[in-house]
Amino acid sequence: MSYTALYRKWRPSSFEGVKGQDHIVQTLQNQITSQRIGHAYLFCGTRGTGKTSIAKIFARAVNCENPQNGSPCNECPACRAILSGASLNVVEIDAASNNGVDNIREIREQVQYPPTEGRYRVYIIDEVHMLSTGAFNALLKTLEEPPSYVIFILATTEVHKIPITVLSRCQRYDFKRISISTLVDRLTELTDAEHMEVEQKALTYIAKAADGSMRDALSLLDQCAAFHYGKKLTYENVLEVLGAVDTSVFSSLFRAVVNKDTRSCIYQLEDLVIQGRELGQFVNDFIWYLRNLLLLSTAEDAESILEMSEDSIKLMREEAALEKPETIMRYIRVFSELSNQIRYGTQKRVLVELAFIKLTKPAMEQNLDSILQRIQDIEDRLEDGSFLSHSPPAGGGNMAIPAAGGAAPGAASDRNGSGTGADGPGPAGEVSAPRRVELPPGQLEDLNMVRNEWGKIIREIGGSIRSGFRNTVVEPSGESCLCVVFTSPEAYAIGNRPTVLGEIERYVEAAYGKTIYFKARLAGAGERFDTIYVSRHEMEEKIHMDIEEEDF
Repeated sequence: MSYTALYRKWRPSSFEGVKGQDHIVQTLQNQITSQRIGHAYLFCGTRGTGKTSIAKIFARAVNCENPQNGSPCNECPACRAILSGASLNVVEIDAASNNGVDNIREIREQVQYPPTEGRYRVYIIDEVHMLSTGAFNALLKTLEEPPSYVIFILATTEVHKIPITVLSRCQRYDFKRISISTLVDRLTELTDAEHMEVEQKALTYIAKAADGSMRDALSLLDQCAAFHYGKKLTYENVLEVLGAVDTSVFSSLFRAVVNKDTRSCIYQLEDLVIQGRELGQFVNDFIWYLRNLLLLSTAEDAESILEMSEDSIKLMREEAALEKPETIMRYIRVFSELSNQIRYGTQKRVLVELAFIKLTKPAMEQNLDSILQRIQDIEDRLEDGSFLSHSPPAGGGNMAIPAAGGAAPGAASDRNGSGTGADGPGPAGEVSAPRRVELPPGQLEDLNMVRNEWGKIIREIGGSIRSGFRNTVVEPSGESCLCVVFTSPEAYAIGNRPTVLGEIERYVEAAYGKTIYFKARLAGAGERFDTIYVSRHEMEEKIHMDIEEEDF
């Protein structure tokens, strides 16, 4: 006996067997039990969601001699005849190959004759959007006023191509994509019935790859089971058959992109190509991975949206915190454009490599997204002080307050040996060099730690702190206490609140294990911020002599 594909073998024979379309099933059952049956139905939705299956079940139910709660009994002569394809009461037409006016005229001639057995003649026209304009016009009159014993069921995946004149004559039912959990439950049920040993993780990936289509899910399961016939179907087997990539690869690639490591991205992509992974599927899966990161960054209670384990969500939350939501959105846009290009591209690997270069080297692009990304990178470097450490000012003068940094530019310059080298006035036209203040070792350690991490601290706390504390300086203010100096009265009004300072204190204690108290003050007019805080040892080295304390 020839083999029957799983999606044909397990096609539902009653409304109870239909999964994921409860809203449609319940409506049709109510119509049958109450004898309020319409004359024209339009089933629209994506592929593999049950449009044709429900149409066939409905055709049997309206002709069934012993319907059970609106479902066909599948035992009476009418049901058996329709199931075997011997009944003349149910006619299934493929509009893709029968789309002319003559085909519709033939239907119009047939509907003149009542059914020889049963109550209704049912015409199921699949892919109805493929009908020509003339065919639609020929169908209109019959569709509007058919004989009482005729029912039309039109099915389509592209409802926007149906003329409005046809839409207005039909009851429209929109079929939803089937959820992943429903697909997994159905696949589990079928694999148990088929005595097929499968990992649950493998079924979950097949359900995700099916993209809401039950038929696609069964076809993919059939394909994977055939490749590993007689063995347990594992998650790795499914990835191998479908040419897909494990999520750990996406994690590694995302971290390489965040670190602007183009070399690592190219090498990892080469490994995928050598393993024979399908690049189109890889691109689509990576877009979904980025989408999940974006949801974790922006949506409240994202765990209820993502169907993942707690460990996976915890790992992805860590990765989502590595990059700003705006940047992740740019990554998604770049790969979405790639998804359209790679479908028809001949050099798919080159296109994917180019996309990773766009992510890691935004300076090489001139579009708005890349310019915004470059500006954001500059702001980040200003916040963490990397610009200041590499580009000291050439000379003295009143030091402007640094952007979200602790040390003033002059301080960084002098401690690297590029300042005036001594206190007191500098060359003509310049003001005095920064003064040096000795601090106890504990206070100096706390000050340097917070100053070095200040940009990161306010960036990760986010909210009003990120914007209000951007142009601030951190100064010592006694044992285990630091003072945040503001230049903007508006920012100071926000930053001086105990709740805001308390949030910084809690973050520092949690992240660095330091109990440090913070206060705030508003800088005076013309105040300089170039004081250099040093230890006793550094002070002694600066003046090349020991400091002796005398009692008076």
